[in-house]
Amino acid sequence: MKLTFKLSVAAVALGAAFAGSAMADTKAAMMAMGRDATPAEVKAWDIDVRPDFKGLPKGSGSVAKGEELWESKCASCHGGFGESNEVFTPLIGGTTKDDIKTGRVKGLEEGKSIVPQKTTLMKVATVSTLFDYINRAMPWNAPKSLSTDEVYSVLAYLLSLADVVPADHVLSDQNMADAQKRMPNRNGMTYFEPLWKVNGKGDVKNVACMKDCPTDAKITSALPDYAKDAQGNTAEQNRTIGPVRGLDTSKPAPAK
Repeated sequence: MKLTFKLSVAAVALGAAFAGSAMADTKAAMMAMGRDATPAEVKAWDIDVRPDFKGLPKGSGSVAKGEELWESKCASCHGGFGESNEVFTPLIGGTTKDDIKTGRVKGLEEGKSIVPQKTTLMKVATVSTLFDYINRAMPWNAPKSLSTDEVYSVLAYLLSLADVVPADHVLSDQNMADAQKRMPNRNGMTYFEPLWKVNGKGDVKNVACMKDCPTDAKITSALPDYAKDAQGNTAEQNRTIGPVRGLDTSKPAPAK
């Protein structure tokens, strides 16, 4: 019995030694993989633009040039004036001259009627966000294909549609900050400390909707049957994981 126990202990110790050696070899092999990125590779990847305009590349683009680019590369999804709701939610609409003065979009206040719905220019607070997104993700079918000056031009046209800049404007890295001062919702972004500070108080207090909660969901809008498959089967256009599931529009609605 004692001999068996000693052999078992020895086997475990030997196994641990082999495992430790294997882990060390694996770690050494992993450390030897790859190489340092070159400055050019880092530069190609490091393209984000911050709200303080750090990272904004030098360049410029006119509203007129932006309109030409928009018609050829953007209008098919967003409409000629950024108003289309056919493919994506509208970019333009819902803002006023008063919003540009105050920096707070009145239409976003609770209870206000928004027609047809919240648009990008109603919500976005920083013009750098628009530049950054257009630069890295647009056009939809050819992201990162626009030159720096073309990005400035497209953004200039978009801002002109919202009356942020005049129709003869030339947007550049030198005057982008001036456009920021006229963004309709520039003062609409809030800073909530609990979400940013490690030792901040939690943002949930367990008081909202803890009694008299609604039990039935009320559907306020839905696509008519004839339009459900207009853009193809939505079940094939959404991610297959997570809470989002596309409705299978290739099949008739289930009988009630």
